[in-house]
Formats: sequence, structure tokens, C-alpha cells
Amino acid sequence: MPKSIDGHMKADGLKVAIVATRFNDFIVDRLVGGAMDFLTRHGMNPDDAVIIRVPGAFEVPLVCKKAAESGKYDGIVAVGCVIRGGTPHFDYVCSECAKGVAQVELASGTPIGFGLLTCDNLEQAIDRAGVKAGNKGVEAASAMLETIRVLEQL
Repeated sequence: MPKSIDGHMKADGLKVAIVATRFNDFIVDRLVGGAMDFLTRHGMNPDDAVIIRVPGAFEVPLVCKKAAESGKYDGIVAVGCVIRGGTPHFDYVCSECAKGVAQVELASGTPIGFGLLTCDNLEQAIDRAGVKAGNKGVEAASAMLETIRVLEQL
């Protein structure tokens, strides 16, 4: 039978940065809360997390890069919320944020849980911040944690 590598969900001893946007903070605060709740329920000391606020989604990759380069964090959770408006600005911001975070993760080797909500309207954002569709902050923290634990075994 082949060996299987799976990430266990223990967060004790980890140092984590949560990079969170200020724009749409009434939604983003729920994502941050979900991520923190998940990590502390899985053993992380709340004092081992730092929440770094940035203006908007476009700034997330740069701050994730600096956090990863610092060597202070085992992983990063990136959360934010962009709601579609009447111009193509939404598409550019969301695309560049996703692409930038992926580039930082690959270049640095630091796991980044990506929890940027890209919603057509406020109702979708509310649903994804803990109402009907779960909390995407929790999902981002979970993905980061599991990736950390998988990488430890490679």
C-alpha cells in the first residue's frame, strides 16, 4: 500500500499573520474572526497571531510578500472582500490580488490561505462571511494549516 501524506489539523506552536483588507471591513472582520476562531480551536495561542490591515485587495500581495520574507510566520491567511460595481475595476483588482498572492506563495514557500471574497452583491458577501455559505476565513485558515503540515512531511 502506498504511503499517504496528509496534513493534520494541529495549530499549536505556529506563528501566523492574517493580512486583512479595510475595505468592506464589516464583512472582513467576520472573516478574520472565523480564521482566528478556527486556529485557536486547533491549538494556536492567540498571542502567536498578528492581524495586519491593508487598504484593499490590491495591496494584499505586497504585504503578504513582506510578511513571508520576514521569516516570522509559519503561514499567512489573506482575507478581504471585493463587491462588483458597475465598472471593470472589480475584475482587475480581484485578478491581480489572486495572481499576486499565488506568486508570493510559490516564491516564498510560505503557505497562504486565500480568503478573498469576490462577490456580485452584498448578500453574497454576507453569506460567505458566515451566514449561508460558511465562513471563508475559516476555510482559508484551514487550507493554510493543512498545507503547513503537509509541507513538514515532504
